[in-house]
Amino acid sequence: MIDYQKNNQPLNLSYLRDMSGDSADFMIEMLDVFQKQTPLYLADLENAIEAKDWKTTSECAHKMKPTFYYVGREDVRDHIQEIERNAREMKEVENIPTAFLEVKNFMNVLYKQLDDARVELKKQL
Repeated sequence: MIDYQKNNQPLNLSYLRDMSGDSADFMIEMLDVFQKQTPLYLADLENAIEAKDWKTTSECAHKMKPTFYYVGREDVRDHIQEIERNAREMKEVENIPTAFLEVKNFMNVLYKQLDDARVELKKQL
């Protein structure tokens, strides 16, 4: 389940900070990549769900799941993991479209958090 309390907090970028050696340039680049790739991943996932192609749904969810960890939203990663698991195990597949819609609706909040993080990182340059 998405933790909506985290929506009003700055992103926890400690993973990116550790991975980049605290390089603001690298972290900004990674945020940019995330913001460009995520809509593509979401579109693929949405298409698979609409087609009720649960194998592809599971694969798409698996592919995008770690990206949320990179930007400190483990709650969303766990939510995507549940979609992945349910699709793979053919369990509660009738709930997958609703679970996906929750992620899709959340993305504007995350993009705002990414923009805010980018502003703070640019101050470090």
